[in-house]
Amino acid sequence: MSQPDETRSSTQTPRVFRGEYFGLLGALLALILFFGLQSEYFWSPLTFTTLANQIPSLTVIAVGMTFVLIIAGIDLSVGSVMALSGAVLGLAIMDMNAPLWVACILCLMTGLACGAFNGLIVTRWSVPSFIVTLGMLEIARGGAYLVTDSQTKYIGIAVESVSAPLPGINLSPALFLAVAVVILGQLVLSRTIFGRRMIAVGTNEEAVHLSGINVARVKLMVFAIAGLLAGLGGLFHVGYLQSADPNAGIGLELSAIAAVVVGGTSLSGGKGSVINTLLGVLIIAVLQTGLAQIGASEPTKRVITGLVIIAAVILDVYRNRSDGIGAYFKQLLKP
Repeated sequence: MSQPDETRSSTQTPRVFRGEYFGLLGALLALILFFGLQSEYFWSPLTFTTLANQIPSLTVIAVGMTFVLIIAGIDLSVGSVMALSGAVLGLAIMDMNAPLWVACILCLMTGLACGAFNGLIVTRWSVPSFIVTLGMLEIARGGAYLVTDSQTKYIGIAVESVSAPLPGINLSPALFLAVAVVILGQLVLSRTIFGRRMIAVGTNEEAVHLSGINVARVKLMVFAIAGLLAGLGGLFHVGYLQSADPNAGIGLELSAIAAVVVGGTSLSGGKGSVINTLLGVLIIAVLQTGLAQIGASEPTKRVITGLVIIAAVILDVYRNRSDGIGAYFKQLLKP
């Protein structure tokens, strides 16, 4: 029973994903063209290198969020977990005089522990992930304030090697690590048993349980991975700013969800693509950068980003209907 279900869910709609990929790529190119025509500075190399060096944190966190949404969960704590992990990194370097590699391990393990805690509560007591991660959002944010004594820890060149642009190409090592995480995440999702089980759990959790697969273990691992990647995002963020800020990542969970949903991952679970999530990250980043360059205020940027999220959710609803969004628009256009 389990094998047919897993195979069917793991081989789902590759043609649809390819169509979404080209649609997202077209949307990204259209945004770049639009903002390039609106601002004479947008097409400059400086704009694109700056944008590329700003997205590693959001990219790796969005990969973890993709996994969580695929199993029909949600993680609202990733922004706060990123801040707490970065705070632990700053504490280790500045107060404990730990070498960078030790501080990096502590940073990653902090994220992993927070994610594993989320997964444990969700699976052990069947508490909705929305409630559990909302609680962790407050716990981790409070922990970040306690660790830093509510002050930004300026670290300086001790973490420069993580996110300092490489000579000649002006791109940071963090960007290449983030791309590697995206590639690995896509391979895990599409080429491994664990990936097939994630999709199966999101598609029909009860059937997966009846087939003998340990659903709790799959969920626990997914939340732990999301926490670990939030810790990695904290490492990238501290390296980029060369400081540990307890206020870092406020609202980042919304940006991550926006990127994942824009990338076509279903909020109802069972469907998603890490590569498409990367395109979603790029669309959100280009949108925010372009709006800033044409002089849009911060409230305006938030309103437009929110509208994009709502539009993506509406598209997701009709994508999941049997008749599809094409039939919906045909119905609207009928005389």
